[in-house]
Amino acid sequence: MIEWLLALLIVSGSFFGFTAALGLVRMPDIYTRMSTSGKAATLCCGLLLAAVAIQLQDARVTARVVAAILFLLLTVPVGAHMIARAAYRTGSPMWKGDATGPSESASREKQ
Repeated sequence: MIEWLLALLIVSGSFFGFTAALGLVRMPDIYTRMSTSGKAATLCCGLLLAAVAIQLQDARVTARVVAAILFLLLTVPVGAHMIARAAYRTGSPMWKGDATGPSESASREKQ
């Protein structure tokens, strides 16, 4: 039973890590990249660290894992916000498109 839990944590953590990397490549500007990388990468690290704690079943390792997860939960959003703020202050351009596609946004601009 514990192997299935470990497999679930590792696979789901890897999936979120993959989505974070994919978001860094596919998102159009720095602001949306910060959103995908901050959230998905934090969840990825948390799930993988939880898998390590369950696998090793040691109180010291579990305490370090809990501390690491809390540290990530506290620092990653602040870091992402500070990077986005620095990008805004330096004039990094925002994405002008929308989720409906270029044809509808282009027709709105003509009106």
